[in-house]
Amino acid sequence: MQIGSNKVVSIAYTLTDEEGRVIDQSSEQAPFAYLHGASNIIPGLEKALEGKQAGDELEVKVTPEQAYGERDDSLVHTLNRSQFQGVDELEVGMQFHAGGDNGGMQVVTITAIDGDDVVIDANHPLAGVTLNFQVKIHEVRDATPEELDHGHAHGAGAANDH
Repeated sequence: MQIGSNKVVSIAYTLTDEEGRVIDQSSEQAPFAYLHGASNIIPGLEKALEGKQAGDELEVKVTPEQAYGERDDSLVHTLNRSQFQGVDELEVGMQFHAGGDNGGMQVVTITAIDGDDVVIDANHPLAGVTLNFQVKIHEVRDATPEELDHGHAHGAGAANDH
């Protein structure tokens, strides 16, 4: 069975940056499952997997435009420490959920602290990064009606399972 829309795909993968550092991976014993065509994974990887089948192995280079986008300096802001009410200790690398311009939530990361000035960055941590995937396709199956209704795969290794 070939990978296409409304198929649940299980993959084992290793994700590295341009310097070869491992960013993320799934194991052969616990592959990652997603619903193809439902925007569960980045567009560049989804496009590369289209038409492949169980047993296929491939290497995929995904540019920022087909992954998490380019970095946007307008998403970096300096806030006063007082805006973090209820948080006793602030540290570089801490992440918070914040209201976005469109009413949705976004994750912001503290990137610097200088006295009462706290620099936050709302860019995805992988924005501007070219991603390299080594992928082995384990299984391709039809999605269940429930998976199609929920917009994601269910079961072991599934993205967004609830």
